[in-house]
Amino acid sequence: MSFAVIQMVSQPDVSTNLRQARRLLEDAAQQGARLAVLPENFAAMGRRDAAAIGQAEALGRGPILPWLKSAARDLRLWIVAGTLPLPPRDQPDGKARACSLVLDEEGEIVARYDKLHLFDVDVADNRGRYRESDDYAHGHDVVVVPTPVGKLGLTVCYDLRFPELYTALREAGAELISAPSAFTAVTGAAHWDVLIRARAIETQCYVLAAAQGGVHPGPRETFGHAAIVDPWGRIIAQQAQGEAVLLGQRDSSEQASIRARMPVSTHRRFFSQDALRPAGTTE
Repeated sequence: MSFAVIQMVSQPDVSTNLRQARRLLEDAAQQGARLAVLPENFAAMGRRDAAAIGQAEALGRGPILPWLKSAARDLRLWIVAGTLPLPPRDQPDGKARACSLVLDEEGEIVARYDKLHLFDVDVADNRGRYRESDDYAHGHDVVVVPTPVGKLGLTVCYDLRFPELYTALREAGAELISAPSAFTAVTGAAHWDVLIRARAIETQCYVLAAAQGGVHPGPRETFGHAAIVDPWGRIIAQQAQGEAVLLGQRDSSEQASIRARMPVSTHRRFFSQDALRPAGTTE
């Protein structure tokens, strides 16, 4: 089963972004992908009205969710919908979350992941200061969902810097992990390839790293380099900048062999109750 990782250069206008995303999803489906991962902020980049966008979508008055459902049905394609702002399920008036949805080929939402780690940092670029928590609240749950290409763990962008989340996803059965992102040009040049490869190596999962890659209003420049990384840490497809559709396939036999030959999950001394003993005890 093939999967696709998509790179975009999204702008503030939702309609324009959705037209571009549809074209890229059509390309992925025509090349045989069963699942495609869109980048972070695929529908709107550089907007400061996340709350309004999220409220409209939650009330059924926005364009993004109907578009996603239609695209999945029309193309018979599972879609990991990068991120879009949505309030919590149980708090329709609550602060928006940076939410990554998974839709099946019938257009049904089968999983939702709310970004756990928010990008509140200072970066030596034209913008200088990023405070994602001004617009979003963090999520709480670790999410793994069965898909036609394997069990998929969900993460977003800044999550890549927190390996304990990826360990939890592997422990929950993940075979692939999506990482829709919008890394800055500065942080991406320094750390992107290292992080996506490290997360693949330590979990022995495929990492599907969709990305924003280009210049956006603000001014803001994203690093791009969308990639597919295999469980041995090899980058098997990558695009530096601009729009792209990257195709890959999961080799379940090779993945099982890697895990059998180097069974790191059974060697782990942390995050394992079997490894924890009260002070002073012996074998």
